[in-house]
Amino acid sequence: MLRKIGVIGGGTMGHGIAGAFALHELSVHLYEPSARQREGILPAIREACELLVEEEVIAASSVPAVLGRIKIFDQLAPAVADREFVVECIPERMELKQALFAELDRLCAATTILATNTSSLSLAPMIAGLSAERRGRTCVTHWYNPPLIMPLVEISAFGNTTPEIYKAVASLHQAIGKRTAKILKDIPGLIANRIQLGVAREVFSLIEQGVADAADIDVALKFGPAFRYATTGQLEVADFGGLDVWLTAGDHLLAEMDASRESSPLVRRKVAEGKLGVKSGEGFYRYDPAAIPALRRAFFQRLLRQLKASRAYS
Repeated sequence: MLRKIGVIGGGTMGHGIAGAFALHELSVHLYEPSARQREGILPAIREACELLVEEEVIAASSVPAVLGRIKIFDQLAPAVADREFVVECIPERMELKQALFAELDRLCAATTILATNTSSLSLAPMIAGLSAERRGRTCVTHWYNPPLIMPLVEISAFGNTTPEIYKAVASLHQAIGKRTAKILKDIPGLIANRIQLGVAREVFSLIEQGVADAADIDVALKFGPAFRYATTGQLEVADFGGLDVWLTAGDHLLAEMDASRESSPLVRRKVAEGKLGVKSGEGFYRYDPAAIPALRRAFFQRLLRQLKASRAYS
């Protein structure tokens, strides 16, 4: 199994991915060019580990070892020189990723597998400047946020990699407790983000139409469809309900539902007004700034409890 991991970028996704690998006894090199960002990486991972301890996911005695497996670098070359698998988590700009992959191609061993955590950019142009051999060892591994908790990793199988390379990458992520989805076609958003945005489009439309307020729409989702989705996929739900029932429902409802091809006007207005959600203190709900740390912690606790419950039927 791949055991020497490199992570490029120490932001929210990067440091979370590094922590997830280190949590499962893998050696992690994390490259982050910003001194300010580097200073916050280990404290952030330590804080996340403390929550895992509190929820009895890991033992308190294991935390120092987890942190000790992560080595932080301010230079790219030594960070990736001996790595077997390197994943980039830099900003979603094609030119930045193209330049980084060209540099990684030069610095990494010929056997190193390279990956991008992108969720919105196409892989093909990202690696177009690489040799055929290197393109054959490059893939998408898209994690969900927060990486230490969310079990999903979407992995590309677009035809540029061999089945053996795909199996090595999937096995690596499965070994650290992730549930992998094999993506056969290079499309924007892959699977999970497209499903999520489809739900969000209708939810935003319902509140804009005044069908219900934010709290009641969230109640309907959490204790209706999402309650089933926590344990049962949509295609399973359709089979259990009967495809004839779903056919009739689709014929009756889809023509009445939102079919917008751009973001919700309501969301656009809120962004223009600076109402960005928790980060600004108001979005669809209002948030007391003093209470935000506790709200974030409670959010992560709910995810952790769901993660523990999900292991019973995985």
